[in-house]
Amino acid sequence: MQSTEISIIIPTYNESKNICGILEHIQNSIPKNLKAETIVVDDNSPDKTAKIAEDYFYSIKEKTDHTINVIKRKAKNGLSSAILNGIQYAAGNTIVVMDSDFSHPPHIIPKMIETLRQTSCDIVIASRYIKGGSIQGWPFKRKLMSKIATAIAKRGLGIQPHDPMSGFFMFRKNIIKGLKFDAIGYKMLLEILVKTKGAKIQEVPYTFTDRQEGASKLGASTVLDYCKSVWKLYKYGRSIRERRTSVRFLSKAARFFTVGASGLGVNYLASMLFSLSADMWYIHATMMGIVFSITSNFVLNKYWTFEDKDFSAKRTLAQYGKFAGFSSIGALVQLGMVYYLVDEGGISYPISLVLAVGVAAFSNFILNKKWTFKEKVWS
Repeated sequence: MQSTEISIIIPTYNESKNICGILEHIQNSIPKNLKAETIVVDDNSPDKTAKIAEDYFYSIKEKTDHTINVIKRKAKNGLSSAILNGIQYAAGNTIVVMDSDFSHPPHIIPKMIETLRQTSCDIVIASRYIKGGSIQGWPFKRKLMSKIATAIAKRGLGIQPHDPMSGFFMFRKNIIKGLKFDAIGYKMLLEILVKTKGAKIQEVPYTFTDRQEGASKLGASTVLDYCKSVWKLYKYGRSIRERRTSVRFLSKAARFFTVGASGLGVNYLASMLFSLSADMWYIHATMMGIVFSITSNFVLNKYWTFEDKDFSAKRTLAQYGKFAGFSSIGALVQLGMVYYLVDEGGISYPISLVLAVGVAAFSNFILNKKWTFKEKVWS
């Protein structure tokens, strides 16, 4: 038996006039070779939307492979939470979210499926604001509000897609695995976009047509919920950026110091080899050991710590000169600190040496990060 591939989630509240029509259009639009299900998530509609959807499915289930499931919620808990309930119930690996009022035309779904497959993207957005997309039936005030909300999302949250406020979208279910959603307000896509940074996104154009039956759910509370949602997402994004920045900084510092520790081993081995095999004066052998350790440290730091894979001759030689110079400065810092702490500060040599090595190594890391490998200090 073929497993479900696509789960189409439709949140509803008082959509009795639209629900049968939209379910029929969805069923007719899905390619026949594709196993799909529609999940109606109803917020206890007084007009019996859930009962009508169930009765419709019972009337057609002997004639179709398309499954319709109805989730009956006890209260009106919001659009985003309804979508999340649908996702939890969904059997398909690909999720489609859309409205039931015909503002989102079901015949666009096959194009979204094709885009998802051909581009190997993670999210497909049905967009009103790219070439070929449009809005019909909205007054100027509603269009202006939508444009403002979109601009706030794009600029305030750093979102790239043209229509991050779309309520009509498709995504691979695995991209939200492990994520925690606030489910505030009515724009679930916005939260997914913020919390799945790095996901590959495509947009397909469609014409949004204002509902013909039923009443719009947009009101003052919706606008307030949107503001709350944007603010929470802004704080979330900022905390993630700060966390990632600190993790990257500490990770690179740890790599730099690990490489430095390996340099001690290279220094010792090279010095011993030169002093024994070449019958070289120990001072000269030690100098050769230092050159070898600086060179090995440079190569490892360039490739591993700072992930710079450009080894062109001119660039690499310039970087090597700076790295060797800053390493020499680090050595002088270490010598100066040891002398000052022991002779002037009266601190024991072992403690002075540990402090001096720490300061020299950290200053060496910062200097090379900023000047040799051209990175911001805190990034």
